[in-house]
Amino acid sequence: MTSPLISLGKKTLLSTFLAFSLLAVTSLQAQPQPQTTLRITALPDESPTELQRKFKPLGEYLAKETGMKVEFTPVTDYAAAVEALANNKIDLAWLGGLTYIQVKLRTNGAAKPIIQRVEDEKFTSVFIVPENSNLKTLAELKGKSIAFGSPSSTSGHLMPRFFLIQAGVNPDKDFKSVAFDGAHDATVAFVGSGRADVGALNSSVWEKLNEAKNPNALKSKVLMTTPPYYNYNWTVRGDLDPAVVKKITDAFLKLNVNNPAQKELMDLQRASKYIPTKSENYDGLEKAARSAGLIK
Repeated sequence: MTSPLISLGKKTLLSTFLAFSLLAVTSLQAQPQPQTTLRITALPDESPTELQRKFKPLGEYLAKETGMKVEFTPVTDYAAAVEALANNKIDLAWLGGLTYIQVKLRTNGAAKPIIQRVEDEKFTSVFIVPENSNLKTLAELKGKSIAFGSPSSTSGHLMPRFFLIQAGVNPDKDFKSVAFDGAHDATVAFVGSGRADVGALNSSVWEKLNEAKNPNALKSKVLMTTPPYYNYNWTVRGDLDPAVVKKITDAFLKLNVNNPAQKELMDLQRASKYIPTKSENYDGLEKAARSAGLIK
């Protein structure tokens, strides 16, 4: 006959074993799984086909360097890029200065800019007019029609608006008409086709379209180039694993325009070099956005 004491001891031992087993399983289940997919988006500041051409090689490079699957998800407009990052639907986004500020405010500073092209430290916008235009200064634009890019574009709206105000032109009252065409190449089309007297856009896209002998660019000329400002950057969501952030940063910093295998990728990004960046670099833009009434 089994002793009640021995039987009780066996039951206690079994209960303890089961409890520890359950604890171990629960602990394993609670362990965060390593992220295997990197979700990327970019501002739709050019045509969808051009964005795909630019970012496909970069995605392949990042996949190789990080060891992660890279998914590029296009968005319909600038606001959608901001919302995707703010709602953690995207890990990494190519943003302009203004859209970064919007994400920063939406996430209470959690989203962080980590990398930018060296060109983005001294970015400029251009005001363009038809090639036969007699306009010479921004002050002469009163009563004319103007085309901007997206309302949330740094180089296609915010900074041109800021410099117009400095020149004594009120963008809300002094133009005959104002169009927001959504993309820099579309702005050139507006001016080149005669649908606008003046257009404001990213100087880098303007240069690219001229190099490509774009018909609308050839029908237009530069009225003014703005003073420089900080612009584009790659921004990560606030709770992205720091190890993943480091992999992304290191991958960009390794890119070298003198490496023949990387030159085409760099040329597509119109980048000569990538450098680290930080939120404080965009404080001046935030002040400009507030003074222009684009953020409260």
